[in-house]
Amino acid sequence: MTRTIIFNKPFGVLTQFTDKRSPTERPTLSAYIDVPDVYPAGRLDRDSEGLLVLTDDGSLQNRIASPRNKMEKTYLVQVEGAPLGKDFEPLRRGITLKDGPTRPARVRLIDPPNVWDRDPPVRSRQTVPDRWIEIVLTEGRNRQVRRMTAHIGFPTLRLIRWSIGPYSLDNLDLGTWRDAP
Repeated sequence: MTRTIIFNKPFGVLTQFTDKRSPTERPTLSAYIDVPDVYPAGRLDRDSEGLLVLTDDGSLQNRIASPRNKMEKTYLVQVEGAPLGKDFEPLRRGITLKDGPTRPARVRLIDPPNVWDRDPPVRSRQTVPDRWIEIVLTEGRNRQVRRMTAHIGFPTLRLIRWSIGPYSLDNLDLGTWRDAP
């Protein structure tokens, strides 16, 4: 029987079960998940939060992680500055990063989402505004969202992956997991 779980990864947690370098200073998935034989389908940076799918099904892992499958991933992103809708046109067309061109992304401004507080809090500066955007990608390169927002002049302050294909964080508290439907 295949097992698939969804986990709401907190900021600062490594997307692996062990850390030989510094297990006491860098928490891993083992601090939250005690389910044998499940492994992350894709990665989520230590300084990013949100949805992580874990499974014991190699085929499902490949469908989620491989860019060939074009599975949509939705991110809620707090950026520094006050972008307008037109500022996202380059991302909607696709931009060229150091590792090549990106696929076109869906991007829109959103109201600040009703999500958990981050620990540690995101820095705030009284003289610099920030806005929330939603970005939907069909690929998942290393630090891609952060590199894309920086490319158009709006650095990422906070990054939350909200959904991957049919899986989402709806009603899942930070640091908790549940079996996927």
